[in-house]
Amino acid sequence: MSTNSTSSSSVAESGPDFDALRAACIARLNSSGQQLAAPYCAGTFDGWLCWPDTAAGTSAQERCPDFITGFDPARYAHKECDLNGEWFRHPINNRTWSNYTTCVNLEDMAWNHNVSLIYEVGYGISLLAILLSLAILSYFKSLKCARITLHMNLFSSFAANNSLWLIWYMVVITNTELMQHSPGYCVALHIILHYFLLTNYSWMLCEGFYLHTVLVAAFISEKKLVKWLIAFGWGSPAIVISIYAMARGLSGSREQNLHCWMNDTDFNYILIVPVCTSIFLNLLFLCNIVRVVLLKLNAPASIQGSCGPSRTVLQAFRATLLLVPLLGLQYMLTPFRPGHEHPWENTYQVISAFTASFQGLCVATLFCFFNGEVIAQVKRKWRTLCFSNRPRTNSYTATQVSFVRCGPPLPGEEKV
Repeated sequence: MSTNSTSSSSVAESGPDFDALRAACIARLNSSGQQLAAPYCAGTFDGWLCWPDTAAGTSAQERCPDFITGFDPARYAHKECDLNGEWFRHPINNRTWSNYTTCVNLEDMAWNHNVSLIYEVGYGISLLAILLSLAILSYFKSLKCARITLHMNLFSSFAANNSLWLIWYMVVITNTELMQHSPGYCVALHIILHYFLLTNYSWMLCEGFYLHTVLVAAFISEKKLVKWLIAFGWGSPAIVISIYAMARGLSGSREQNLHCWMNDTDFNYILIVPVCTSIFLNLLFLCNIVRVVLLKLNAPASIQGSCGPSRTVLQAFRATLLLVPLLGLQYMLTPFRPGHEHPWENTYQVISAFTASFQGLCVATLFCFFNGEVIAQVKRKWRTLCFSNRPRTNSYTATQVSFVRCGPPLPGEEKV
């Protein structure tokens, strides 16, 4: 039995470990006791799969590789052996060809495209809302305070995260070859993207901690508190993502470093645990804030006036109370994620797509567009613009009447 250890297939020579796959294929073919009558096609390795000796005029089939993005491992690839005992050659390039077209589930591909479209639209709308919120808060100088400073940092983290997600979906997801080879800049984009994803949750934790501190602590220097929160909001995710990048990069496993690190691995828990911890701590803060607010609201009127929570603090509290469960929904549902082809799989994907991509819009709406202070400033500015744009003739006429009434009568005029 002869073996052909060289690949003449048009399939790109890429995979989790090409040399190991080739060596395993050669060992498999050499150890096989199969003897076929001539003519037959000699076993070969095409770059992805190992094909056994195949009788002329028949077709071999193998499970689709699980390391190729978009391939369904439950499906089969095919390789035809013609009547002359030679592997089928593609008519365009005259190279031996393995049929991997059956590895792609076209229905799944169309569905995944629609889910990706939800992500792209959601991140695009969220980015516009976040940028508008940043412009509004930057324009009105009278809004400057510790709480607004935290809001602007939160908005900045969402703006960066949404921008990078749009780049990821438009540049990486649609480029199968890029994901298969996982170049350094693609992995770097993955790391930066997940850094800003972590900052979203660290800054939500900062928002919750700030509200908790303002309501619970009697005397606190907000200026110092904001400095510490800024360091924590941007610094703690940097530590986490550095641990994640080093652990995954130094793992030495090619399976862990495929697809621009998009595939799920155990290293993802380095990111998931801090996010879930942040959500849990925020829930604790909010529960205690509810307790403190109720105590102060139920206090006598004289005490409420001196130490009761302000209206703006209560508005920020309500916004945070709504956002924390929303931002953590996709991670709370992770343990209950349906398996492949489960009846609820598509529903889960749609819920995850909406909750993840429209988070920025929810943050901008609750912390800016529905913020009472921001609405008051916008109304005040609008009234000012409307008054300044009134016709100049009205102002001139009023001035003229005032002059006639106050000035001395002209010769021949009677004084009324």
